[in-house]
Amino acid sequence: MKFPLQFVYDWYRRVIRHPQYGWLVILGTLVYFVSPFDISPDIFPIAGQIDDFVLLTLLITELFSMVVERLQNSNQVTVEDSPEGQTIEVNAVSVDDSSN
Repeated sequence: MKFPLQFVYDWYRRVIRHPQYGWLVILGTLVYFVSPFDISPDIFPIAGQIDDFVLLTLLITELFSMVVERLQNSNQVTVEDSPEGQTIEVNAVSVDDSSN
């Protein structure tokens, strides 16, 4: 039976985004990274660091993705957030075209 890597990746993404288990997954990933007990022990020169590198890269990628999504969601204003008749505050930036 094939064990697809995409399944593991999707599972990790789902669990790390779960509000109840996210911090446990982050802590578990960091403990696994510093632990000498790995799938591939660190005493083997290159193979020992590959699993640590892959897992740490996955953690950093997902944390970065979660931060970007949160920032995008906090900057969006929807119609439900601003009923008619209310003022929406907008941070405006002026553009200076004095390069002529």
